Amino acid sequence: MEAPAIVLVRERIEPSELRRLTEAFFVDMVKVVVDVERGVVAVGGELHVDAADVLLDDGSLQEHLWGANYYPGRGPDDCIEYVSLINIRPAHGNRSMEVEDPATRARIVDLTTALIGTGEALP
Repeated sequence: MEAPAIVLVRERIEPSELRRLTEAFFVDMVKVVVDVERGVVAVGGELHVDAADVLLDDGSLQEHLWGANYYPGRGPDDCIEYVSLINIRPAHGNRSMEVEDPATRARIVDLTTALIGTGEALP
């Protein structure tokens, strides 16, 4: 059986699994979608919308989902890029692909560093 291209992460992901997901589509980066309410992260896939769908199927609400890119090996200051098409939602005050709200960004950082990493290089 083939390993899934997108996994839900509720506890710290194993570095080997993160490496597999990172290398599956982009080599140096992996797509992540964070449920800022439930504290769950979908990791992997080619498009943020695919990871968002996995979270929606798991019970997340669209308004709590925010997309980002995670870059292993770039260190804590440069490992998260807060850009995704799923972030464009003018009705919720976010008019660009980038997450604009500082509190939402902080929650993304908290969950990403707790469940994925702080930008350390993969073994």
